[in-house]
Amino acid sequence: MAKFYSLFSGSKGNSSIVRSGGQALLIDAGMSCKQIRLALASRNIDENFIAGILITHTHIDHIKGLRVLCNNLNAKVYATDDTMTTLLRDGHIKYEKFGGIISNNSESIGHFSVSSFPTDHDANGSCGFRIETPEDRVCSVCTDLGNVTDTVHNAVKGSDLVLLESNYDPVMLKNGPYTLSLKARIAGKDGHLSNINCAEEALRLVESGTSRLVLAHLSQENNTPHLAMKTTKEYIDDKYECGVDYLLYVANQDGLKETVIF
Repeated sequence: MAKFYSLFSGSKGNSSIVRSGGQALLIDAGMSCKQIRLALASRNIDENFIAGILITHTHIDHIKGLRVLCNNLNAKVYATDDTMTTLLRDGHIKYEKFGGIISNNSESIGHFSVSSFPTDHDANGSCGFRIETPEDRVCSVCTDLGNVTDTVHNAVKGSDLVLLESNYDPVMLKNGPYTLSLKARIAGKDGHLSNINCAEEALRLVESGTSRLVLAHLSQENNTPHLAMKTTKEYIDDKYECGVDYLLYVANQDGLKETVIF
């Protein structure tokens, strides 16, 4: 049985788990080691289950706890070439924790098959991951992207579950307290995905067979869970019924209470 857990999701830190049987993959380590270990324990996930740690990019909200976590877990780290270069150069991991480079070709990590796809974000090597479980179930992690390129869509489509960024509401961002330069960065093509752009892609994913969507990386200043869910449902529910054709979840900074079976 394949399971997905959102441990943390938002500007303060991001981390999630894909689990199948007696193995799991940790995606990102954006909170402290202590917080991540407590989140794992609260969900009854044995740290020894973790076969590998996948890192999407090197912004602090995705790697904050990585160095200390690596000292406490046996799992090695996997990332794109550019991301791994930065992790090693800047001392976020030691070379003995180098697990491998993940490209668009599938690599085996434990009993999972993992590939990456590039995302337009202002961090060298930024990527999302497509993860296949032994049950032939597919989970894709797709956050921190300013726009959904054809490459992103083609990599993610057909996934059973997608963790999809729904970072900001355009009106809240426009009227919010951020500086003009920060607003431009967030809304730019290398920034973050708006609720509207998320909803457009969510509809295309449901049309391609995705049955579980987890909206993620919501801004605490420029979004609300209600707005994110409302926007996505409005786009999809003209054609598909939530709870029947697909399931929709919204992760907050403390992740999801629910375990999502996919």
